[in-house]
Amino acid sequence: MRSRGSADASSPCYRLLWFHSRGKAESDAATRSRRLQKAIQDCTDLRERLQSARTRFRDRKKVETAVAAILEARGVSDWLQVEIEETEHEIFQQASRGRPTKDTQYHRHVESRFDIYWQINTETLAQAAAGAGVFPLITNVTDWNAEDVLKAYKRQPIIEKRFSQLKTDFHVAPVYRQSVTRIVGLLAVYFFALMLQSLLERELRQAMSLSETDTLPLSPEGRHCSRPTTRQLLDVFEPVTRQTLYTTQNEEPEIFNTELAPIHLRLLKPLRIPANEYHA
Repeated sequence: MRSRGSADASSPCYRLLWFHSRGKAESDAATRSRRLQKAIQDCTDLRERLQSARTRFRDRKKVETAVAAILEARGVSDWLQVEIEETEHEIFQQASRGRPTKDTQYHRHVESRFDIYWQINTETLAQAAAGAGVFPLITNVTDWNAEDVLKAYKRQPIIEKRFSQLKTDFHVAPVYRQSVTRIVGLLAVYFFALMLQSLLERELRQAMSLSETDTLPLSPEGRHCSRPTTRQLLDVFEPVTRQTLYTTQNEEPEIFNTELAPIHLRLLKPLRIPANEYHA
């Protein structure tokens, strides 16, 4: 990603920055090529239907509609020029039944037949290529330069992926409450859980970095992973249980804790949780 940031003020409160990405330019070029190829293939298929003896395209308006539908569907109206050619074909039919002879009379009918030709508009295609890879960012932050704004923008997929866990891990679904404040309060609880989940991951990954630990066996079947998640962490501790046995009302209940495995002790240490104080 290479920035050509220009701090043009689009509003007294906002800044408009323009960037150019080589990767996006290559992606845009591939997209244009793919759309043109598909449009040309559609035009080729339409041309075969027009040249068929049993074609249903007997009206010019119908052909124009079919061509416009192709250009609009593929998004190449500015890049592909299609011309429609109309020709007349004479058809002679016998005026009466029977085997034709030298005295047989014929009726003459004229039918319109259509064909299409296309060519790429190199001028408009070059204009599109010149603007490829350019995209704007708008912000109300005044003390950031163009590079800082771009870095914040590139972190957006990470943030969106984090919030996607509201639907996957937390199974947040539509709720129906009479009071809006109750809905806001419920979402606030989910947000705090999401924040706690993020802090657990950061704490564990930072501890791995400080101890120069590359991987941990947290994946299924004990496979190693380099970037452990809170979901994996919870799955490892899920078998750990705490049982309380009550005998009589006057006696103290007896507590049974699952013995921690080596992997549990290995994870509690970087999280700074004493093993003797851990309870399920």
